[in-house]
Amino acid sequence: MLVSARGFEFDVFEGGPEDGMPIVLLHGFPQHSGQWEAIVPALHEAGLRTIAINQRGYSPGARPVEPAAYALSECVADVVSIMDALGHSSFHLVGHDWGAAVAWLLASTAPERVRTLTAISVPHGQALSKAMRDPESGQRSRSSYMFVFADLEKAVPLLLEDDAIRLRALYLGSGMTEEQVERYVAPMREPAALRAALTWYTAAIQRLSPQPGPVAVPTTLLWSNGDVALGRTGAEATKEFVTGDYRLIELDGISHWIPDQAPQATIDAILDRVRSVA
Repeated sequence: MLVSARGFEFDVFEGGPEDGMPIVLLHGFPQHSGQWEAIVPALHEAGLRTIAINQRGYSPGARPVEPAAYALSECVADVVSIMDALGHSSFHLVGHDWGAAVAWLLASTAPERVRTLTAISVPHGQALSKAMRDPESGQRSRSSYMFVFADLEKAVPLLLEDDAIRLRALYLGSGMTEEQVERYVAPMREPAALRAALTWYTAAIQRLSPQPGPVAVPTTLLWSNGDVALGRTGAEATKEFVTGDYRLIELDGISHWIPDQAPQATIDAILDRVRSVA
């Protein structure tokens, strides 16, 4: 369904018991809310009402042009406004990749709205910055792709040339079938859609987003030692920035695409965290 929020129209996918506790699911790049399809049946079975949002840049009706519009504070405001429109004052929160970055900021700035947080792959923003400053961590090298993605005039044609071979290559090692990969790549074949999705990186490189503060809500970070983009230093440093109940779950050898490659581990982490406040 379409939800009007902050002058935009967002694609939002609700499911599960109508009277269930809401749980917001935020995707990352270059995916969409479909990344949660293997996850939501178990959440519904557990009595949760899932709300999967195609975030700004991914919903065709929410594609501003300027990089400042993709600051994480804007994306946080989108989620809050959407949940207000749906009548939910509080909710569990799950995010992967950029969705996790949004979730960290939302949990730190509006803890009264967030019952629990499950962040997947991406550590707390200050922990990631700490890792970037540590020459022994290798995180700066791991994150160097962000500078390529942020240069929109070069990145869009680069990722789309040769039948989007470089875009499809992002999923190497994920265990996804060609059909699964194409499901994510297909919407990005539209240059305007890819450009909007990449503008998140432009905003990041231009340092337009605030850092999250300490997170007081009960939190789990689900991270894999097989993630080529996000190393151990940031994951292990995240505990320094969570003041509430916290757990780091380390997966072995799984790629960055945890919800797709390890759906049961994802389900278990989410439900364990949700049930910790029941």
